[in-house]
Amino acid sequence: MSKFSVAELNDFLQTLFPQAENIGTVTSLAEGSAEFKLKVNDGHLRPGGTVSGPTMMALADVAMYGAILNAIGPVALAVTTNLNINFLRKPDANCDITAMAKILKLGKRLAVGEVSIYSAKNNVSGANLVAHATITYSIPIH
Repeated sequence: MSKFSVAELNDFLQTLFPQAENIGTVTSLAEGSAEFKLKVNDGHLRPGGTVSGPTMMALADVAMYGAILNAIGPVALAVTTNLNINFLRKPDANCDITAMAKILKLGKRLAVGEVSIYSAKNNVSGANLVAHATITYSIPIH
């Protein structure tokens, strides 16, 4: 059962992390998952005309945070304990990117999930998967 609406989670993140707007915004929520979109701008690019790795890592991290918060509620102090990312393709610098986060296991103290990042150049499909991350979060006692 979702603990937030899309608007409520965007507001919650904006209140906690005003810089989150530059990391991505929630576009949809479902049980155990969240989708975030990043409107790519010049600040997200690296030499060579591509979205930087740190930008994609931040998007993956905030998307998983959103999926977890949607499952457990407003537990602001849930924190990343591990993030592993594979960069698969060069995303187009002129296109937005989308992160689809999915919780694989939600326990009382740890959550494990995966995030797939797609370039919006061609609709979301395996053909435009640009990065894949696995992420573990520590959940404080609440």
